[in-house]
Amino acid sequence: MSAAVDPSGPPRVEQDVFGTTPDGVTIDRYTLTNGHGVRVRILTYGGIIQTVEVPDRDGRIANVALGFSNLTGYLTDNSPYFGAIIGRYGNRIAAGRFTLDGVSYELATNNNGVNHLHGGDLGFDKRVWAAAEIHEDATAGLRLRYVSPSGEESYPGTLTITVDYRLTPDNTIRIDYRATTDAPTIVNLTNHSYFNLAGDGTGDINGHELTINASRYTPVDAALIPTGSVDPVAGTPMDFRRPTAIGERIRDGAFEQLVFGRGYDHNYVLDRRDPTLRELEFAARVTEERSGRVLTVHTTEPGIQFYSGNFLDSTLTGTSGKLYRAGDGFALETQHFPDSPNHPDFPSTVLRPGQTYHSATTYQLHLRGP
Repeated sequence: MSAAVDPSGPPRVEQDVFGTTPDGVTIDRYTLTNGHGVRVRILTYGGIIQTVEVPDRDGRIANVALGFSNLTGYLTDNSPYFGAIIGRYGNRIAAGRFTLDGVSYELATNNNGVNHLHGGDLGFDKRVWAAAEIHEDATAGLRLRYVSPSGEESYPGTLTITVDYRLTPDNTIRIDYRATTDAPTIVNLTNHSYFNLAGDGTGDINGHELTINASRYTPVDAALIPTGSVDPVAGTPMDFRRPTAIGERIRDGAFEQLVFGRGYDHNYVLDRRDPTLRELEFAARVTEERSGRVLTVHTTEPGIQFYSGNFLDSTLTGTSGKLYRAGDGFALETQHFPDSPNHPDFPSTVLRPGQTYHSATTYQLHLRGP
């Protein structure tokens, strides 16, 4: 969609009904709008960011987030986590197994029957979250809350989670995740928004220029499980330390052998000034030259998963009414590393009673000059 920018009015939060689940639960949609006419729509189903509507350099507004125009799209078995809150554990756990304090746990192997992915068969992306508006000066906000009982998806401990979405005056979407538990467990929360800065349904993202603030990454095996090593990106198609077109890297002769011919679905080890400090630091930037739109990501997390939409297969129709093809969107998922519970040298994802999990990420949408 496109329209003229409407910069008038204070930030606001509006609510409407998005749909009803098959078991009769009403799903609400909240629209966060700032004083520049930027709008972010969020669903209580899965905490999903449905749309992100921002201007290009000519003031034309378009939705730059992939998603569906109705609830049915998000309820399908093959929905690819568009815009959703991911948990308890974002990314993969090898064979769905981990050991914590000497106790072995077996999780669903919902990733081709091999690995555990994104929290299981009914992860946080498929739960209905309680919602409350956040009222702050100059900021439109929404707080989502969910209590995951002990044993849900076979995870130990009752986990109480809040996720705060804020849309700020400088067109930044800030996400704060917090969680507490009554028993030792593992937690790795993220958001799985897909972006196309040219606009949803306009084509692939190969021309987008990507920068990732990482000199190392975690190589994976054919099942996309980290091998345990942490390798330099220098001299490989994984190197995005300088702005590089995504398609240029995909055309690299070494690319197919490195990533098994599918595309990017890899965790980058961010170059943080002090890994012991959980402060927001620069993680990634994406630029789309035609529109002038730029997405800049900051996070407190040690890693970021770059996913190039490899498994979109032209079977899903998005909000634009167009079919989503492989490479029509990208995700930058800020998180701890995949399969961390099975790699003692990776940053720990263990949460214990008395501790508070807190992770923060910002996605700022701004413009590059002509």
